[in-house]
Amino acid sequence: MANIVTFGEIMMRLNPAGYLRFVQAEAFEASYAGGEANVAVSLANYGHHAAFVTKVPDTDIGQCAVNALRKYGVCTGSMVRGGPRLGIYFVEKGASQRGSKVIYDRAGSAMALAKRADFDWTRLLEGVDWFHFTGITPALGGELPEICLDALKACREKGVKTSCDLNYRGKLWSRERAGEVMATLMPYVNVCIANEEDAADVFGIRAANTDVQGGKLDHAGYVDVARQLQQRFGFETVAITLRGSLSANDNDWAGMLRQGDEAYFSPTYRIHIVDRVGGGDSFGGGLIHALVSGFAPQAAIDFAVAASCLKHTVEQDFNLMSEKEVLALAGGNATGRVQR
Repeated sequence: MANIVTFGEIMMRLNPAGYLRFVQAEAFEASYAGGEANVAVSLANYGHHAAFVTKVPDTDIGQCAVNALRKYGVCTGSMVRGGPRLGIYFVEKGASQRGSKVIYDRAGSAMALAKRADFDWTRLLEGVDWFHFTGITPALGGELPEICLDALKACREKGVKTSCDLNYRGKLWSRERAGEVMATLMPYVNVCIANEEDAADVFGIRAANTDVQGGKLDHAGYVDVARQLQQRFGFETVAITLRGSLSANDNDWAGMLRQGDEAYFSPTYRIHIVDRVGGGDSFGGGLIHALVSGFAPQAAIDFAVAASCLKHTVEQDFNLMSEKEVLALAGGNATGRVQR
């Protein structure tokens, strides 16, 4: 199995029970998650040595976040301790025609205030096969764009494969700033992951004949988006998730992978959603596992989409499915029958 490092912020997630709205809640359920932390949990579940690098406060709450990852086998020994607070985000689960809501309370967090001197990438990347981050991390500002660039340059020097999920978050930075920063990082990335809107928001590259809100997705348009991304930045692989949103509870879910001049599409799953947050991260984790394990391109996109499909049925952010369960779905066992 591979030695993989992911880099980003872990936060406390607070959500009302069930489908209560924020204004109804008298209590909030607490869990811990973050884009790259979610990927690390997926990879640990698949048997890899997955290490998560971040900065958390040296407090009991910071330790809670560390423990949440240790529980699922993620290596936390390279985390930096210090800073004033752990970031928080609130999730209100949507239903039917009411969409989910996310509210961030992460300004001034330990990770947002991290310094370049906190991370010795020569040491952190020793013996590592793969490095993963998302666009959320540089979006936190401060020195994080430079820290991400430091990491990517060290990966290039050491021959470490790299992946990035564009993960544009309009509540964290503008499209203009995102495009400027991400354009400096992408030339060091081997595998680019995006959803149906990221390429447009960050780089102005749009899929033709597509209406995300109406659930209309044109395959040829996404092949062209991937081609343009490869042409601009030299990516070896581009993977794009294809979500047709029928309602907050029901989505059509598929994906596309382009390597070289060839494009590969997964089957489309109609999923009834238990918890959507972390769905894209589970796709990323599944894709990295498939690629680092030597899956053929079609098998790789099939595995990534099946992994993410199953994550949508799991409460909270972490994907807790095994490789065996994902392979069963990717192999056509989609009935959801009781296992006895």
